[in-house]
Amino acid sequence: MQLRTVVNIEPSPLKITYADPVIFIGSCFAISIGAKLHEGRMKVLINPSGTVYNPVSVCNTLEAITGGKKFSAADLYNYDGVWLSFNHYTNFSSEDQQAVLSALNEKADEASGFIASARFLFITFGTARVYRWKETGKIVSNCHKIPASLFTRELLEVRDIVDLWKPMLDRLGKFNPGLKTIFTISPVRHLKDGAHGNQVSKSVLFLAVEELLKHPSNPGYFPAYEIFMDDLRDYRFYDEDMLHPSQAAVDYTWKAFTDCYFDGRTLGHWNEVSKITRAISHRIQSKSAFGIRKFAENMISRIDSVSNNIPSINLSAEKKYFESLLI
Repeated sequence: MQLRTVVNIEPSPLKITYADPVIFIGSCFAISIGAKLHEGRMKVLINPSGTVYNPVSVCNTLEAITGGKKFSAADLYNYDGVWLSFNHYTNFSSEDQQAVLSALNEKADEASGFIASARFLFITFGTARVYRWKETGKIVSNCHKIPASLFTRELLEVRDIVDLWKPMLDRLGKFNPGLKTIFTISPVRHLKDGAHGNQVSKSVLFLAVEELLKHPSNPGYFPAYEIFMDDLRDYRFYDEDMLHPSQAAVDYTWKAFTDCYFDGRTLGHWNEVSKITRAISHRIQSKSAFGIRKFAENMISRIDSVSNNIPSINLSAEKKYFESLLI
């Protein structure tokens, strides 16, 4: 008897390898799966403007980095002595205006160069509800804890998203003809909207993505939401807030992701590299100098082996750490 509703995912004909730059923009899935690629030291860029949740903000991020935008003081707002950008996450904010602008432009330049050669772009929409800054009428990516009375809150319509994203898909195709765009919907529920309100919001996203999948660029879809909601329905797959996926859920989704987008060779390399990167944070069990040295020498040998097989992987920081254990 099958006691689960397993989500069957057709393996992608296009595979991610260590030679392929991959960019993730959005919430939850973008962060969790992007971090797993980074763990294996693959070529990955995650949320160059910080975490973004709604389709308008994701589109604004892409418009800035594909359009070569240079941020200026006119793009910033000062609140309680702190300079911030409504298109960026709070970690870009500072009391130093020039520091903020430098950080924004450096990241935008990095992202522009990265996406120009990227092979895959994963887009994760989290909510169809947006906040509009009353002063300008523009939809923001982050409210920066500014009083809610200064914003209006609204629900995007399916047509709003489709009309915004069709031109963006056209633009991405011209900017990088080899780029494959793949949509996902975040499984994290926005319960501040209420259970029903969350479902309405997610429904708008699903209907919009369904329309976008008809675009001539042939974007793809990965069922992260369906995996979590239809397969992983036990509360052990939720974090303590009962909203975000637990580590077990992330690992399960990662397995589904690699089954879809990795071939055996790439997965083998990732497994070996991740063992090396995770080893740095592990507590060394041996208390003898000989045991520590043996452990370090083994890890250095593994790093050298990986570096010989895949010269593009940079494990210099990891090697330096294990070499320090030999002293």
